[in-house]
Amino acid sequence: MMNFDNTTVRRQDRLLDEAHARQILRQGEYGFLALVETRADLPAGYGIPINYAWEEATDRIYLHCAPAGHKLRCIDQHPLVTFTVVGHTRVVPAGFTTAYESILLRGHALHGLPPEERMHALELIIDKYSPNDKAIGLRYAEKSFHRTEIIRIDIDSASGKQKIIRASAATPD
Repeated sequence: MMNFDNTTVRRQDRLLDEAHARQILRQGEYGFLALVETRADLPAGYGIPINYAWEEATDRIYLHCAPAGHKLRCIDQHPLVTFTVVGHTRVVPAGFTTAYESILLRGHALHGLPPEERMHALELIIDKYSPNDKAIGLRYAEKSFHRTEIIRIDIDSASGKQKIIRASAATPD
């Protein structure tokens, strides 16, 4: 079970409960992976939107990518990452605000997983994004397996936040 801890959230009036946070993580279309890269011996941030699959039983996030590239180099340098999934949002122009819900995960990223775990991760991704085409997806995964890498994020902690705006709200809070 992931360590769900909202104690560090500044706006305690906007806490998202764990059940709702897990729902956002389960149903999210994509997340934002935030990494640290080192340039000229100085740390710099690097963030990208990316598809993912969450294995609820193990509280692991799986991402797929090419077998070489910038993300992997960043992880090799700094394996601590954050991963954010945003649920529903709604801009309220007259209120100069936005309704939102999100979950922030912190964890350790790694790659170079055993082939069985990599294929398992690809199956989770297919189950999430192409459930009606699983047989075709698995054949495609097997065919392109040699040019696919999997990143696993072992979740250390999670927190969730939301801002609820009633339909009649037209002024900022």
